[in-house]
Amino acid sequence: MSRRKLDLGDLVVGAQQGQPMAVARLISMIEDGAPELRDVAAALAPYTGRAQVVGITGAPGVGKSTSINVLVTALRVAGRKVGVLAVDPSSPFSGGALLGDRVRMQDHALDDGVFIRSMATRGHLGGIASATPQALRVLDAAGCDVVLVETVGVGQSEVEVVSLADTTVVLLAPGMGDGIQAVKAGILEVADVFVVNKADRDGADQTVRDLKYMISLGRRDKAGPSWRPPIVRMVATKAEGVDDLVGAVEEHRDWMLGHGELDARRQRRAEAEIEAIALAQLRAKLGDVRSGHPLLSGLAKRIVVGELDPYRAAEELIAELGV
Repeated sequence: MSRRKLDLGDLVVGAQQGQPMAVARLISMIEDGAPELRDVAAALAPYTGRAQVVGITGAPGVGKSTSINVLVTALRVAGRKVGVLAVDPSSPFSGGALLGDRVRMQDHALDDGVFIRSMATRGHLGGIASATPQALRVLDAAGCDVVLVETVGVGQSEVEVVSLADTTVVLLAPGMGDGIQAVKAGILEVADVFVVNKADRDGADQTVRDLKYMISLGRRDKAGPSWRPPIVRMVATKAEGVDDLVGAVEEHRDWMLGHGELDARRQRRAEAEIEAIALAQLRAKLGDVRSGHPLLSGLAKRIVVGELDPYRAAEELIAELGV
């Protein structure tokens, strides 16, 4: 057996044992698109599917990182092993994560029961990194009971987290225009739990009222049993309301288990992951066929003289590539 295979086997075993260095190495391999990526996924597959994945999203300044910090504390008190994937903006110079979120979570830096990883978006839209799904599998295999995924915090495009999470928590804060922005961003459909953070500020009651009104409007179009997102008031800087948030997340999990929604969400997550990998492989093959390539040039000439239409040309290109 090659040294590469042995190293990979050691890393997988180390991750299962909760060794931080092994977990970090595997996630780095995923982020870098290492050649061993396929082997990593195959080795981890039997040990995944156990972690509860909670997405945390919201506009910049609502207190996502501070809320996650106190949420991790509450989960650790309950004896849960926790993983955190904090998706940061990419540095324009190195392409790496700016690490702003990890700075706010130093309370757990020495806790063996908490693994925190900052991931750079690297140009990927939707508030998460393209490597996040596979990184989730690493933390799942490492024995994390709960994995918290914090989106980058860039505004109204951050709805992709719902495709990864079992439960999506949307944070809002009074005085930031979130009541109006919620309708525009479509977060009514995304949120399983709403959190009004900084609830000790003026305007918190109005934000709660706005949310209740929007939730009531959304339910008018629902047929059959549906989950009504609860609204949790929280002051993360004082750790007030965090137990209510934990309770709301657990209540949502129980509801999903009772209605078969948890399996349905994970099925959709797997389908999206398969599709993303297939498209990435297709792009990689098409990437070798650039302007001036004989195959592409020949098809283009036939289009110009009217022998071929673009759709048929695309079909012929794909067929020639053996896709």
